[in-house]
Amino acid sequence: MAKKAKAAPKGKAPGMKIKKGDDVVVIAGRDRGREGKVILVYPDQRRVLVHGVNIIRKNKKVNFQGARGAKEGGIVTQEAPIRAGYRLDDDARKVRVTRPGGKEI
Repeated sequence: MAKKAKAAPKGKAPGMKIKKGDDVVVIAGRDRGREGKVILVYPDQRRVLVHGVNIIRKNKKVNFQGARGAKEGGIVTQEAPIRAGYRLDDDARKVRVTRPGGKEI
């Protein structure tokens, strides 16, 4: 049976080894092999936002007028967060795992 990682103290997010500004390579999913720079880190959700990876199209509501009275809105493309996960193995060593499946990478 695999050991679980230590829980973070109450009210504090668990630590992550990936920091803002790091260059990373995606090792799983549809963007496998892509490289990018970390824009944001969400340690409480165990997610990172990587430039140029996991691009989604989002419908933007027209909520204000831009220059010269033109209304701005429509479909925009932006990055979405990707999951990063670790688990302690039987030998008390850290291994990367997929999310949400939990299989070793």
